Amino acid sequence: MSENRAVRRNPALAGFSSVPEVGKLKIVVTVKLVPDTNADKRIDPETKRLVRSGVETVLNPFDEYAIEAALQLKEKIGASSTVTIVTMAPETGKEIVRKALAMGADNAVMLSDPALAGSDVWSTAYALAAGIRKTGFDLVLTGTQSTDANTGELPGALAEYLGVPGLTYARTLEVSDGRVRVQRETETGYQVISAPLPALVSITKSAAEPRYPSLKGIMGAKKKEIVMLRLVDLELAKPVGGDGAKVEVTALAAPPARGKGQTVTAADAVDGAKRIVDFLKERKLL
Repeated sequence: MSENRAVRRNPALAGFSSVPEVGKLKIVVTVKLVPDTNADKRIDPETKRLVRSGVETVLNPFDEYAIEAALQLKEKIGASSTVTIVTMAPETGKEIVRKALAMGADNAVMLSDPALAGSDVWSTAYALAAGIRKTGFDLVLTGTQSTDANTGELPGALAEYLGVPGLTYARTLEVSDGRVRVQRETETGYQVISAPLPALVSITKSAAEPRYPSLKGIMGAKKKEIVMLRLVDLELAKPVGGDGAKVEVTALAAPPARGKGQTVTAADAVDGAKRIVDFLKERKLL
């Protein structure tokens, strides 16, 4: 276990209090709307993008852990705090966003504009950062990745565009005295990392199991506000969508068919171990 302190601050954030009022924290959670993980997926050969029409859309499961972490933090530090959901999605996804509101979030902001279609990770982060600034924030929580793209790059890119410390892969989360403190998962254990607010934290699946929306929550979500932001509202200085993408897909190919496995019968445990070692040595894996 080690402890690090992230201290980078952005002068553009001078208007944000480094020590929010006690019991009052503005928490923003970014979510993505993705095709159901059990649905058949295909790529449009013309646009080289994932076909989303005709496929059931759901909240990205990884983002639900960030929502849960935000709600638990709000319950711990005070009811005056707020949890705002921010997403970039078509207006048709409005009812899916209400699931996050039904879990307990207070309101939502949707960046919804046809010109945002085709955005890669960097242009998505750039647009989300603009929307989050307009919303205002003390703490931004994200999932670690999405089930459709699985790049895991958005938290870092979003922290960069917001100009705030980015604390990734957090399994615990605490806020006190104007600082956020987390246990960051590593391959060998965890690091204890802290940073001044405002900051961004990505939440892992080991943090806490997401709650199910209650009937009261589902009914209450229908009355909660969802603000729609268009491209003109974001006042972006750089292009987004396909025009702003830094990544271009030039070709697609299906993976080769998996070959038939080899079955070996060993005389005993020693013979079996020898065969495995010989197999790995032949392929220079040992």
